[in-house]
Amino acid sequence: MSKKKKLLRFRENESFPNVIQPPLSDFFDKGVGKVRKHRLAGNWRKDIFKNDNPIVLELGCGKGEYSVGLGKMHPDVNYIGVDIKGARIWFGAKEALDYNLKNVAFLRIRIDFIDAFFGENEIDQVWITFPDPKEKEEWEEKRLTSKTFVGRYKKFLKEEGVIHLKTDSAFLHKNTLEVIKVNGYNLLMADADIYKSDLDNFSPELKQVLSLKTYYEEMFSKKGHLITYLKFRP
Repeated sequence: MSKKKKLLRFRENESFPNVIQPPLSDFFDKGVGKVRKHRLAGNWRKDIFKNDNPIVLELGCGKGEYSVGLGKMHPDVNYIGVDIKGARIWFGAKEALDYNLKNVAFLRIRIDFIDAFFGENEIDQVWITFPDPKEKEEWEEKRLTSKTFVGRYKKFLKEEGVIHLKTDSAFLHKNTLEVIKVNGYNLLMADADIYKSDLDNFSPELKQVLSLKTYYEEMFSKKGHLITYLKFRP
């Protein structure tokens, strides 16, 4: 993508009512290197969605295929796509506006700061779709399903809240299973090849959700990668 087109999308994001792009100074004190709660933490239903419906996060949302797709399927649920790539978020934000999806919003931040933006018990589910598996050993704590990141999610997930991982990385699938086991999380479902499984074993809702395919999933599937799925409660 050309630099000119990227800059155009960045400017359009600033005008989109469904995109929140907070400056670092809103939630991070550089002087002491400390993260503080953003004004939206605990207030997404009141200030953004204007309803009391459940909230689902899509982390590393890219073009927001899950946030927009699920938003169309479930108008009684609120969805927030989170990513740092503004030129990618633009696609999902524009589509949500084109379809007048009042239940879909986007937050442009690094996921390292995710717990600054949500209050205790504010989030019902987290979806992590095709993240960078970060296979190098020194990157262990940077994986979005590491103990470090799950600890951040626990700060805002409801007690019965769940985390979903959909990935083409056999390494990340296996590593996350180990994280679940070692930390005593509650594994609810694990499938190492969802498209070769008996879909009758999936709930109608899960079958519907898993039918959504991101840009990366389409690309990985064409290359013959197996698509895996995990669901757990931390």
